[in-house]
Amino acid sequence: MNRYDDSVRQDERTVEIVFRCTTADVAGALRARDAHTAAGRRKRWAFPLAGTFGLGVGALVMVTDGAVTGPPLALLACGVLLWTIALFGAQLQARAFRGLLAKAGETRAVIDGSGALVATASSHTRIGWAAQPTYVETADLFVMLSDDKGAVAMTVLPKRGIRPPADADALRAILDRNLRRL
Repeated sequence: MNRYDDSVRQDERTVEIVFRCTTADVAGALRARDAHTAAGRRKRWAFPLAGTFGLGVGALVMVTDGAVTGPPLALLACGVLLWTIALFGAQLQARAFRGLLAKAGETRAVIDGSGALVATASSHTRIGWAAQPTYVETADLFVMLSDDKGAVAMTVLPKRGIRPPADADALRAILDRNLRRL
């Protein structure tokens, strides 16, 4: 008997996922979260809009004033920064998790009717459906999300770790039965 058996209900269908979470997985989950939360949707239009404004006003002031220092340069820099965040923010955030992902090593997630049991080399966590009551499916991932404004808590479940591949349908069925799909 392994350490997971006491937390998984054996009377119903379970799906096991074994994977090493990558920065690409985290970036994909962040993009999916941003596409399905109000805060993320605001960020998707506000950052480019503000970045374009900064670039435009900075360039206009430099052209009319002829000065390439001070406030015009700061506006240009802010515009570039906002556009960089808009285009590459998810990848940059995911890179911040690189060390943590390396320490976690292989992850084993067992999903059943009571929630998800996620175990890594350094942690063992039971996530009930109430903690993350919504989910998003992408081409490569299932992402369970908390229901706070920014969906701060999320669980990343890469489809490549599902054994056998036909269990993707079983996992989708469990999630659909217990969570609200976004």
